[in-house]
Amino acid sequence: MPKGSREKLNIGELKTLLPYLARYRWHYIEGFICLVTVDAAQMIIPQFMRRAVDLIAQGGFQWSVMIALCGGMVGVMAIISLGRFLWRYFIHGASRRIETEMRQELFGHLLTLSYDFYQGNKIGDLMARATNDLNAVRMSIGMGLVALVDGTVMATSILILIFLEDARTAAFAVLPLPLITVLILFFGAALGKRFQKAQEAYSAMSDTVQETFAGIRVIKSFVKEWWFIKKFADTNDDYRKANMALVQLYGIFFPFISFLSGLTSLILLLVGGIRVVEGFMSPGDLVALFRYLQMLIWPLMGAGFMVNMIQRGAVSLGRVNEVMKTKPTIASPEKPLSADDTERAKGIEIRHLDFAYPGGNKVLEDINLVIHRGTTLGILGRTGSGKSTLIKTLTRMVDPPPGRVFVQGIDVRDWDLGELRGLFGVTPQDSYLFSDSIKNNIGYGMENSSTPLARDEALLRKAAGLSAIDRDLESFSQGWDTLIGERGLTLSGGQKQRVAISRAVIRNTELLILDDALSAVDAETEKRVLTGLLEARQEKTTIIVSHRVSTLRNADLVLVLDKGRIAEYGSPQELLAQEGFYARMAALQQLVQGEAGGGDV
Repeated sequence: MPKGSREKLNIGELKTLLPYLARYRWHYIEGFICLVTVDAAQMIIPQFMRRAVDLIAQGGFQWSVMIALCGGMVGVMAIISLGRFLWRYFIHGASRRIETEMRQELFGHLLTLSYDFYQGNKIGDLMARATNDLNAVRMSIGMGLVALVDGTVMATSILILIFLEDARTAAFAVLPLPLITVLILFFGAALGKRFQKAQEAYSAMSDTVQETFAGIRVIKSFVKEWWFIKKFADTNDDYRKANMALVQLYGIFFPFISFLSGLTSLILLLVGGIRVVEGFMSPGDLVALFRYLQMLIWPLMGAGFMVNMIQRGAVSLGRVNEVMKTKPTIASPEKPLSADDTERAKGIEIRHLDFAYPGGNKVLEDINLVIHRGTTLGILGRTGSGKSTLIKTLTRMVDPPPGRVFVQGIDVRDWDLGELRGLFGVTPQDSYLFSDSIKNNIGYGMENSSTPLARDEALLRKAAGLSAIDRDLESFSQGWDTLIGERGLTLSGGQKQRVAISRAVIRNTELLILDDALSAVDAETEKRVLTGLLEARQEKTTIIVSHRVSTLRNADLVLVLDKGRIAEYGSPQELLAQEGFYARMAALQQLVQGEAGGGDV
């Protein structure tokens, strides 16, 4: 996210919470009724104390009256205890539910965003928004609202009561209150800004942790643990400093509020004591006023908490809303089209395709290509020649210009995204695997697969056979159920690729794309995999991207790309006869394999 967009603190962000608050309005209404009931009950306690003190001061002590007063206080305290339980249940329960819904919606929205969004935003920062920031939002609509309502009701009620008791004494006692209000407003804005910096420091620290653990293999290979320890120490220290800046402000704010609150008690002692001596107030009245002023400290402190939590919530909600307001750059059209049986036979057609990434030069230039249904197409080219970009345009992982790429006779931009991508089984270059069992990683390719092995073990085993991963199952400690670690950490490169191939072929889709999916596989295994796949997919379209000519020798047609343009196109035999890039690569790879004692390419 652009840093500049986060510099301005906007309480207006809290407006986006209104639909959630409306949905749980009865929880809040019931909670606030219980909260106000507790406040009203607390107002009664000093009156019991006033009567008891006056009875003692006047020499009219009676056990029956004192027991009745104590019994009344116990009853009121029971109401306070029950009311506190209920307002916590209703208000905190609602805030927890809202937090859960918001996290679910944020996660769902993140899944709709296009690939370029994740290229420009770090995972650690997104994790911080989904956890730390939403926790701050929950606090603002939970304890923040409690502090707002409770403080308003308590402060108003107490001020009314103490002025009714003795207006002159109350007027002197509340003199410091306007200063407290000014301090709350001043410190509130500063707290919000410092909290924003603390949240951004937390995001940076999360980024470092995520990046370190994701690249642990590389870190250990290069013996760079010390460098990442230092990097984490730096970000961790930045987070500490940001929080210490926040704590330092707390350290000034809350003690000063307490000092001013205590000052009201001192004024009351002086003025109220004189009034008692002069006979304008009873000792019980003074004790009650002391108790009310002590109760007034919480609303004053609560105002500080309220400002702090709402400022935090506004900052955090702004960070969350930045993500929620981001629109996917690639989305389904309002009225998507679908192919009929006649159009399905048309396969894939590309017409004069030019493509460039934002701010870059052309990656593809004037690509014209027709791939009929049932064709196996091989794509060859140097690194950076545009091979992966070309196949990404087919599934709209990147968006081609309109009227350039057609699948089954329909422009890819006119397809529903889910339906378009459902036509393809794709094995990408990185062969990403989930931290789960081999069985579930393969079954992930099945539609609505929650317990794939239990539902169709035969289909899973067929997919495993096509990728030749089945022959490795016995070497795994728990066979199908072996956990492979995050990103397939416990598997070799070839095993990861073959599991990914199984995941792609299990759905038996109309179109299959293997993007350099056999680069880590030996020649014998590669031959077995390709032979099985092409035999099983004789009536369907397969696209194989590879740097190895041996991978493409059984393709019907081979496309050679050079600097984003079509350099050669034809059958493997035709390209061998042309003595171009394909022929040179075939000769070179055959020479290398021959020197290594291998067979034909």
